[in-house]
Amino acid sequence: MATPQTEFRAIASEPLSPNLPIDDTDRVLLGDIGAAQGLKGEVRIRSFTQDPADIASYGALEDESGTRRLEIESLRVSPKGVVARIQGVTTREGAEALTGTKLYVPRSRLPERGEEEWYHSDLVGLAALDQAGAPLGTVVAVLNFGAGDLLEIKPEIGATLIVPFTRDAVPEVDLEGGRLVVVPPEELAE
Repeated sequence: MATPQTEFRAIASEPLSPNLPIDDTDRVLLGDIGAAQGLKGEVRIRSFTQDPADIASYGALEDESGTRRLEIESLRVSPKGVVARIQGVTTREGAEALTGTKLYVPRSRLPERGEEEWYHSDLVGLAALDQAGAPLGTVVAVLNFGAGDLLEIKPEIGATLIVPFTRDAVPEVDLEGGRLVVVPPEELAE
């Protein structure tokens, strides 16, 4: 989830009901599989959950196509991220075959968001408007390089705009209206 810094909060995910069936609608990306780890079939996972280890708390995960279900048998958190054993994967070659696999769960498995909390997937696709209501573009990604969430806004023409997801820079988020208000940095306002 994304929360503007200072008062908003970005929440990735916390466990809810891991035994609910997976359907093909309204899925949320929880992580992706990186390189193989070792020789016995373990993989590194980049987890997008608030606590990286929580990715295993949702039960079966689904690949991007929705045709493959992946169960995390065990995991440990290391300095390089989450290292996991996927059920049925016992060799390095099997682990390498999973490299790049995106891991999804249905939204119904996620907890309800709190006040002034948004899942990243809720923000992507929103129209970004300036304070006067003029369109700035569309939110295409929520980024975080360790210092807080950033919104990547793609205008119809021109360079992508990156703004911090803070109350000062994003004073209003209206999911129902499909928009958010952005106060562009001063250098862009000129």
